[in-house]
Amino acid sequence: MTRTIGIYVFDDVEVLDFTGPYEVFTCATRVAAKMMPDAEAPFRVRTVGATAAMLRARAGLSVLPEADFAGAGKIDVLIVPGGVVTAEMSKPDVIAWIAATAKASELTASVCTGAILLAQAGLLDGQEATTHWEDVAELRAAFPQVRVLAERRWIDNGAIVTSGGISAGIDMSLHLVERLAGRELAVRTARQMDYDWNEG
Repeated sequence: MTRTIGIYVFDDVEVLDFTGPYEVFTCATRVAAKMMPDAEAPFRVRTVGATAAMLRARAGLSVLPEADFAGAGKIDVLIVPGGVVTAEMSKPDVIAWIAATAKASELTASVCTGAILLAQAGLLDGQEATTHWEDVAELRAAFPQVRVLAERRWIDNGAIVTSGGISAGIDMSLHLVERLAGRELAVRTARQMDYDWNEG
């Protein structure tokens, strides 16, 4: 079974927040092809924007989404990265899309301040969650119904997974590779990336 990983991208998205998971899942797919040449690819990764227009990530990197909301198709794993999310929080269409996509997907994950967008969509109510250490207080104050834990690389609640800041999204993504496609693939992917995987 090939799972589609949909990574939401937007203006002022933190670059490593979305490229870290992108690299993990695409690298895992390459590694899986070497391990099991005749098997179906474990993952298909695509970036999704509210529109198909070019956007600017934080620090000015140009990003062209592979699909817009209307053309995103079925998403098995939704990843919502962080960055400067103030504008995204105030867009009803974005929050509605995140909520609806999460409901239809196998799992939803956030990186850094992406947790704020999940909270805005009502996905973290009554759950433990984490975010970048600088934004813990903001998440707690804005969403008191969320049990915010500091200094955690990632927290897995089953259908919802949140991770700390920036590079923690790589750790979380490797955890998801292990959860969805097995520990051996996750370990080999980390090795292929020459990455010292923090397993929790």
